[in-house]
Amino acid sequence: MTGRILLVDDEVAFCELASAWLEEDGYQVKSAHNLDQAREQLASFDADLILLDLALPPQMDPSHTLEALPSLGDRPIIILTGHAERQLALNAMARGAWDFLSKPVDPDMLAVVIRRALTKQNLTRELGRLKQAGQGPLDELVGTGQAMGNLKALIQRIAPTDVPVLVTGPSGTGKEMVSRALHKLSRRAEGPFISVHCGAIPAELLESELFGYKKGAFTGADKDRPGLLAMADGGTLFLDEIGDMPLSMQVKLLRVLQEGTFYPVGGREQQSIDVRVVSATNADLQHRVADGRFREDLYYRIKGVNLQTPALDDRPEDLPLLCESLLAGWCRRSGRSLRLSPSARHWFLGRSWPGNVRELKNTLESVAAISQGQVIGLDDIALLYPTDTSAEPQGDSLEEQVRALEIRLISQALGQQQGNRSAAARQLGLSRQGLLKKLERYGLE
Repeated sequence: MTGRILLVDDEVAFCELASAWLEEDGYQVKSAHNLDQAREQLASFDADLILLDLALPPQMDPSHTLEALPSLGDRPIIILTGHAERQLALNAMARGAWDFLSKPVDPDMLAVVIRRALTKQNLTRELGRLKQAGQGPLDELVGTGQAMGNLKALIQRIAPTDVPVLVTGPSGTGKEMVSRALHKLSRRAEGPFISVHCGAIPAELLESELFGYKKGAFTGADKDRPGLLAMADGGTLFLDEIGDMPLSMQVKLLRVLQEGTFYPVGGREQQSIDVRVVSATNADLQHRVADGRFREDLYYRIKGVNLQTPALDDRPEDLPLLCESLLAGWCRRSGRSLRLSPSARHWFLGRSWPGNVRELKNTLESVAAISQGQVIGLDDIALLYPTDTSAEPQGDSLEEQVRALEIRLISQALGQQQGNRSAAARQLGLSRQGLLKKLERYGLE
């Protein structure tokens, strides 16, 4: 993770040592030795996070430092404190500080707390940006992690071109959203976006659906009907699940893509079209080419640029923002105001989602629909998923069962303690640092 950190401490040796730790982890670090220097640094160094000692010169008065917290801006502040100042650190958190660390500082614990603080800050900023900006072409592709960042960057670069695009990835990862974003950011944005699900249309009807037909072409053809290809002229043709297209249609589609012309079924007059083709599949097309189930020449014609949508389990850092964004969308559509309780939030964050964003969305909206009041709790989830919230964890290995049990117990404790990590740690018989490390290990907030 990268970020900018301002370290405010009057101990020069500690600043040098901590700066070395943080810079080794990829952070940009500046130091200040009192509050005036800290404000001067912030004027030119827009820190993402502040590490702040409470006893600073010339006052050396922790209460004076506490009074100055609002002047340090809207960014996470982690208090550095001696053991005797624990109550002062708790007072600082009550005034808006993110967390506190006791001196001497454990480098590993410092890394954990900073990562969690910056992750939370990034998610909060992204959610705020989405709420303010409305729905832009890339806003439905929610995520701040590297995988989604790379995907969005590629979309922005190739959208203005007419290069064919093949979107691959597991089911439920938003391949059609990617394709619509490509269209909306392209020079064809004012043209049509025509979606064809190649696996949903029976093989015997696919040709007439794509190419259209002339009156009398077959029984029941009582008038001319334009096909989806003609409807996409000047815009984007989205071929969803193209791996399921019959071989006979693959030949005809290849000819259209090569020549830009086609004949309607039963017609003798050639028609020309100008379309950009975006295809999508969750199948391994190269494997299907090797098996003879997909034409190699068509594969290289549609491949152009390959965009890979990542599985949700491969980007757990995006789960908190996705939950917030999906719930906010449901609330807008339903006219209700709902939020997740800490225990419900941890339940969503602690699960695996093999069905990806589609499964997460359906689960979240189902629970929201049956909830009463303004807070979704574990009791709401238990009505639909009693096994997942009350039964002993199941898994293929002891490690998986231990992981599931720890996540459930931690989630329950945090819910019962209204998110208070220190109280939850005491309830679980853990040290506060031990609980924080488990939260980091399991990707929980």
